[in-house]
Amino acid sequence: MELHHRALSRPPGVSPLEPPHRASLQRCRSLPLPPSTLSALALLLPQSANIGQSSSSVRVRSGGSGSCRRRRLLRPGSEPLQVNILISGGSIVNAEAVWDHVTMADREFGVYRPVIVIKVLDASNKDWWWGQIDEEIGWFPASFVRLWVNQEDGGAELAEGTSEVQNGHLDPTNDCLCLGSPLQNRDQMRANVINEIMSTERHYIKHLKDICEGYLRQCRKRVDMFNDDQLKVIFGNIEDIYRFQMGFVRDLEKQYNTEDPHLSEIGPCFLEHQDGFWIYSEYCNNHLDACMELSKLMRDGRYQHFFEACRLLQQMIDIAIDGFLLTPVQKICKYPLQLAELLKYTAQEHSDYRYVAAALAVMRNVTQQINERKRRLENIDKIAQWQASVLDWEGDDILDRSSELIYTGELSWIYQPYGRSQQRVFFLFDHQLVLCKKDLIRRDILYYKGRIDMDRYEVRDAIDGRDDDFNVSVKHAFKLCNRDSEEIHIFLAKKPEEKIRWLRAFHEERKMVLEDEKIGFEISEYQKRQAALTVRKVTKQKGVNRWAPPSYPPPQDPLSLGQYEVTEDMAQGEVFEFSQSKRGQAPFWQNFSRLKCGQC
Repeated sequence: MELHHRALSRPPGVSPLEPPHRASLQRCRSLPLPPSTLSALALLLPQSANIGQSSSSVRVRSGGSGSCRRRRLLRPGSEPLQVNILISGGSIVNAEAVWDHVTMADREFGVYRPVIVIKVLDASNKDWWWGQIDEEIGWFPASFVRLWVNQEDGGAELAEGTSEVQNGHLDPTNDCLCLGSPLQNRDQMRANVINEIMSTERHYIKHLKDICEGYLRQCRKRVDMFNDDQLKVIFGNIEDIYRFQMGFVRDLEKQYNTEDPHLSEIGPCFLEHQDGFWIYSEYCNNHLDACMELSKLMRDGRYQHFFEACRLLQQMIDIAIDGFLLTPVQKICKYPLQLAELLKYTAQEHSDYRYVAAALAVMRNVTQQINERKRRLENIDKIAQWQASVLDWEGDDILDRSSELIYTGELSWIYQPYGRSQQRVFFLFDHQLVLCKKDLIRRDILYYKGRIDMDRYEVRDAIDGRDDDFNVSVKHAFKLCNRDSEEIHIFLAKKPEEKIRWLRAFHEERKMVLEDEKIGFEISEYQKRQAALTVRKVTKQKGVNRWAPPSYPPPQDPLSLGQYEVTEDMAQGEVFEFSQSKRGQAPFWQNFSRLKCGQC
């Protein structure tokens, strides 16, 4: 993933047109902060203070000097924190993005995750704050950010620009709430990260509950507005995610040390539940279709009013439904960031260190695989279009079993009982190998000649020399042998390097199939129908050469994934040189060559 998403909604109201003035700070009212920010700041206040008081007197150290000034800070949890009092006193207040915000107007920041540091200059407007990113000044939505607690190491030096603004912390020597300098020790920083993880998990559970009970349950009651297929597309497997997260959070709570959070051992929880996180793959793959379906429904005012009524009845924050449905996608992408931050402040001698390191590797792999599968689904339109360009097609569609073109090229093919060599163009997809023949005159035209079910065959290397099965001399060859019968296909490449590429491609095909089976990856019927509709729309356009083979998976071809060695000075163009037409390539094959060269 890494996954690449932006929030589809924004806070109500438009950003102010003019910058704020310092004099207006005295007339502004207190600003609400996210619960995670308040709980994190609560850890920074003196433990000996009287909890019953509505406010406490705390000295605030200015980010620009070493002196401390006496300020009144409202106790988190009872009244909102008066951010403007800190700003007016000369303190540095820092924020980071928790939602992605697309810039919609002039003098307005685009706020994106992962961490983008914003220096808050004014917070007098309850919806929009005025801030600075490096040398740029502008507005940004207050509900899309949170105040920092800590991010840098204890001995970090202050620097110019955004790097000089560190997270707030409590100075143990003088009980000052310091904004602009690092925390006192690693244990306190680890405790803050642990508390942040726990806070966001609890908030996320409530978020999922609101979606399931506030939206999905109400939609099921309105059979006159929604059918089962629509609800499956819009909400995907959100209920499965909710149930999984409930169990995950229960285990996190068991490992959470409330008295000494830095002693908590949450790494094993991620390892125990690592297989469960794969359910996010289905949701992320379906998310684009959900947005498209919602976009169509929102053209009808009835649906707009219905979804808004659901939000109000559930007392959810003022974000559109597509913004709520984006949250699971953002959440699975955030886990590696949180674990990386936790590992940063976990000492190697800590009992949780090796578990956190292993959990970070696991979650990074999960997000990478989810991103890869999402990319594959976005590519299925190209596969459907390529199939439509092949003449005399027979049998099932490619998308009925496959979702990825792994490798392609020309090979000589010998098949029993004929025993004679035929030149064919082969397209290796997951689960199947498609055979095509070029037109004798129009070399950019392909004819379908069959397919081989890769689930029933195994790949075997063939030694140069006379082959016993076919009684012919072979060179740079490999075989496909049927596991259930004596059927054998033998393939001959022009060069040894090409043979190695094919062997690696077959290895990658089996690896992909096993991984897909593990997480239950498949193309939904809705996605197949959408791909078919796209093909029909394109075929109506005339005078344009639209057909091109589906593209390879970036960033590497199967060469980088196998166990065979190929010299680095070996160019892809040399391998496929023999297949180029002397008459010059047609546009179809020119595009094809560019796609292949892009995988070198």
